[in-house]
Amino acid sequence: MTDVTPPDDLAPRILAGDRRALARAVTLVESTRPDHRAQATALIDGLRGHGRQALRIGLSGTPGVGKSTFIEAFGMALVEAGLKVAVLAVDPSSSRSGGSILGDKTRMERLSRERAAFIRPSPSSSHLGGVARRTREAVALCEAAGFDVVLVETVGVGQSETMVAEMCDLFVLLLAPAGGDELQGVKRGIMEIADLILVNKADGDLKPAATRTVADYAGALRLLRKRPQDPEGFPKALPVSAVTGDGLEGAWAEMQTLARWRKDHGWWDRRRAEQAAHWFEEEVRAGLLSRLRTDPEIRTAMAEMAESVAGGHLTPDAAAADMLARLRR
Repeated sequence: MTDVTPPDDLAPRILAGDRRALARAVTLVESTRPDHRAQATALIDGLRGHGRQALRIGLSGTPGVGKSTFIEAFGMALVEAGLKVAVLAVDPSSSRSGGSILGDKTRMERLSRERAAFIRPSPSSSHLGGVARRTREAVALCEAAGFDVVLVETVGVGQSETMVAEMCDLFVLLLAPAGGDELQGVKRGIMEIADLILVNKADGDLKPAATRTVADYAGALRLLRKRPQDPEGFPKALPVSAVTGDGLEGAWAEMQTLARWRKDHGWWDRRRAEQAAHWFEEEVRAGLLSRLRTDPEIRTAMAEMAESVAGGHLTPDAAAADMLARLRR
């Protein structure tokens, strides 16, 4: 196992904007080794109170919609505007081997060469919503390192994709033109949390189709009940082109408008407080599940219970109640 720099050395380097230290810190928080987890917890705790806040933007979309192309074009536009951009790209892990391709960095060749940009691909490791369990901590590290915008690219669209909204300030849904039928495939839950729907590939022969698709989604959004955390006109749908750059400036302006309105009306701080409470509960749940998997006595009891359920001697509900009673004891 490669040696990991102790947190007391990493913290000041991260605050100074050292990208190598940031990369090593992300590796540390993603590690499952108990000693690394203890160091990661100490590091995150030691970075509290630095007073830096980035605009956290979650980005999701159907496969093939051009998420990586969009992120590179959008990220380059932000860098050219003088901002520091971090991209946390979560790649799907194989359910069999557990491996991931982690190819996002190679797909963002221009952005990866920018000194004001930081790109980190991470495996989803089968976590719900295509969000690695430690992505939230990686976001906090990027904020401490002084990045102005943190983009969290997730695996794809689905009901569980709403998990990304629990760590971001804005949630952007990227869709393709001529997606009328696709609207039926996008779950209502993800439509309800989307702050902006961006119809990509609005260029060339696809531009008329993109215009129609924007109108379709704008109509669908009007059917949803207005959320109290949104100003008038939000959520909204817009056309963009990652190839030509059309619409990117307007999309960024809308994101800033929404973020500013939420800050001015108290929704920003309230939402971040709710997210912190949510992730506390998630960590407790994850810890309990980890105990079920790693405690030898509990694993033996679980195996015996599973055998009884499979043999028809116990119902799943009765076995679960018995198992929970054992845990309480």
